[in-house]
Amino acid sequence: MEKIINEIMRKNIGDIKVSPSMSRYTTYKVGGKASLLVYPKNIESLISLMEIIDKYNVKYFILGNGSNVLFSDSTYDGIIIKLDKFDDIEFLDNNKVKVGAGYSLIKLSLECARRGLAGLEFASGIPGTIGGAIFMNAGAYNADMKSVVKDVLVLTPDLKVITLTNSEMNFNYRESFLQHHKGYICLGATLKLRTGERNILEEIIKERKLQRKRTQPLEYPSAGSVFRNPDGLYSGKLIEDLNLKGYKVGGAMISPKHANFIINTGDAKAKDIKEIIDYVKEKTKEKYNITLRVEQRLINWDDDLKK
Repeated sequence: MEKIINEIMRKNIGDIKVSPSMSRYTTYKVGGKASLLVYPKNIESLISLMEIIDKYNVKYFILGNGSNVLFSDSTYDGIIIKLDKFDDIEFLDNNKVKVGAGYSLIKLSLECARRGLAGLEFASGIPGTIGGAIFMNAGAYNADMKSVVKDVLVLTPDLKVITLTNSEMNFNYRESFLQHHKGYICLGATLKLRTGERNILEEIIKERKLQRKRTQPLEYPSAGSVFRNPDGLYSGKLIEDLNLKGYKVGGAMISPKHANFIINTGDAKAKDIKEIIDYVKEKTKEKYNITLRVEQRLINWDDDLKK
């Protein structure tokens, strides 16, 4: 890794952190260390970084706000890339917004509401970045990124910058083209919104914020909804009906407030959270013959719990 660090510094690619603890960069506040974390300054720097990664055949992971991931307690022997510097924003004509992958989704939804632009109210409580939200096709209140994305700027595996249209992104429930095509990286997007009344939009956002406080365990570290909803059903209701609210392993617990949230009560390990995920999947299969799919991305584990 020393050669890689020296090359990154020599090429002035961006800020780096050696052996960072992923607990500092994820909303669960758990996870082991990574070999290296890099903040590329711009697209050209990112391309240079990817060339280095390819040259040394080192694994990497693009991390947004860390709000939908669970890193294991083991060391991630590779490079974590954060696109925080990709935070340009431009409001265009015809209710369009051009925004970088590292921009805060919550911040953007609030700014759009203040400008009387409607369509992003659903995202006002999703603590991710634009890139992460597009990757996961994040959504709430029967809306998602598919409903607002016009096109997406991506870096291809052969390091070309291209634009993918909404239809080319193959958005589905919590899925996108990017999840199924390794090596494509979201750089930014153009969103197409609608004209709305500022006061009405801000009131909707305010009401939903109060609703989240009432129904979600926002006072504890978590990563949002753990499981995707099966067709026509709600994972939270299935888990609640199993009487698993409050079920605890180590410092991790199924929230007594919302059964589809696992919270870190203060001293949880990643393995505690994973054990609860495994247990819920087992009990749900046993009781309902339903295999719950994990919505969160599980990084640096031996198995893939999303299957």
